[in-house]
Amino acid sequence: MDESGGSGQPRSGTDEADEHRTGRPRPGDPATTTARPPSDQQPHDPGTPAAPEETTGPPHPEPTDDQGGEERTPAPPTGTSHPAPAPADTPTDDHATEQPHTTAQPHTAHRSEAHTPAPPGGKKSGKGPAPKRPKEPGGGILMGRPFGVPVYVAPSWFLVAALITWVFGGQLDRVLPELGMARYLVSLFFAVAFYASVLVHELAHTVAALRFKLPVRRIQLQFFGGVSEIEKESETPGREFVLAFVGPLLSLVLGGVFYLALQTVEPGTVPGVLLGGLMISNLIVAAFNLLPGLPLDGGRMLRAVVWKITGKPMSGTIAAAWVGRALAISVLIGLPLLTHSGGLGTDAQDIGGMDTVMDALLAAILAGIIWTGAGNSLRVARLREHLPELRARALTRRAVPVETHTPLSEALRRANEAGARALVVVDADGDPLSLVREAAIVGVPEHRRPWVAVSGLAQDLTDGMRVSAELAGEDLLEVLRATPATEYLVVEDSGEIYGVLSAADVEKAFVKAMARPS
Repeated sequence: MDESGGSGQPRSGTDEADEHRTGRPRPGDPATTTARPPSDQQPHDPGTPAAPEETTGPPHPEPTDDQGGEERTPAPPTGTSHPAPAPADTPTDDHATEQPHTTAQPHTAHRSEAHTPAPPGGKKSGKGPAPKRPKEPGGGILMGRPFGVPVYVAPSWFLVAALITWVFGGQLDRVLPELGMARYLVSLFFAVAFYASVLVHELAHTVAALRFKLPVRRIQLQFFGGVSEIEKESETPGREFVLAFVGPLLSLVLGGVFYLALQTVEPGTVPGVLLGGLMISNLIVAAFNLLPGLPLDGGRMLRAVVWKITGKPMSGTIAAAWVGRALAISVLIGLPLLTHSGGLGTDAQDIGGMDTVMDALLAAILAGIIWTGAGNSLRVARLREHLPELRARALTRRAVPVETHTPLSEALRRANEAGARALVVVDADGDPLSLVREAAIVGVPEHRRPWVAVSGLAQDLTDGMRVSAELAGEDLLEVLRATPATEYLVVEDSGEIYGVLSAADVEKAFVKAMARPS
């Protein structure tokens, strides 16, 4: 039982005594039923309930075993992405977009880390149907749903496909000059085949996530590779390691398959050039993703190792993120130097030439992606660390039940007497029918309140608007995301009314939690 009564504010002695005598307040007793009424904007006078005070932030977190110390987005927090870098000429891993899903949805993602882990202490409600899944996010052209996960091709993919076609076509002109303009058709086939390999890389992450019962929001193919947006985080460092490693492993396997296929064709032919290019590109994808810094797969593997050693997922995230930032600086400085010196197996280039400028630009883009992804990983990790503070029971406002015909002025008087800040419309048997919207109350002038029935200001309850008082952290946010609303009815597992939860209160608490240092 939360001693604060679920509001984060101490109850009056009268309220505590009433509860001690009667247990949980019953819907039929307006003077004692608790939750928390809305509207801190209502004027106070002798005939009108005191304006509700602004909701305080959630209490300091209780000690919990944080299972997900890292990335994936608030909004408050959603998913992790395991990006696979781009082709041989532009090997990169696009983790830079991993977000936490926002307040009502901290979406978080390996969208550079889009996993949103199940927070400890959060408990699913045993009542009512499972929440509906949010509408699919989109993000480009829907190409299919392997394993039930939507795969999108972002508009930026067409830009990189054109770039690959142009660059690879120039290489084909030197190797197979007899192709003429047909070389660009062969180059386009290579671009599509390469991104099919990237998709296989991402599907490896997806299959592993589904195997571990982690929901995958979508797969997106974009400018610098692919992103798997996994909405929850692995519960153990071992699973985290496996989830990260399967992507580069599949890219290595594909490189081996293309190598074996290359042995069956004649060198210097179109099939030979295509198979050779795909073999090299997949090896580059695997090697790049294995670099030990977030947001790359190798960084997630490093995070899992540090997590295992220290027992603290946040420690693993911090270590892997800073290694990722060091890696970004190394790429920014080292890639142009290696190209200039011929260290990558190419001819040495003169400083100041166009090729040097292009290499420096590519290095800057790659370094920016890695640096940004590492920073996102740290932010999402902090989000996950504070998510358990968001508890429905602590954020719920006291409420009084009123019947449909009750005038607004009378309902507000009862709320003031009970120290409540929300109104629940009930039927003759005390069963909840709807919630009086805080914004609607504020919009009714004081002189009209005696003539306006509460039913005209209420929003009908749907299954998704009934929230268990036991929900916390990501479980709570997931339920709120599934059914967007301004207020929710909070109930005990027994079905009794506990109060009303305002989406605005959750957002304020989330912002406060994020502002608190780790």
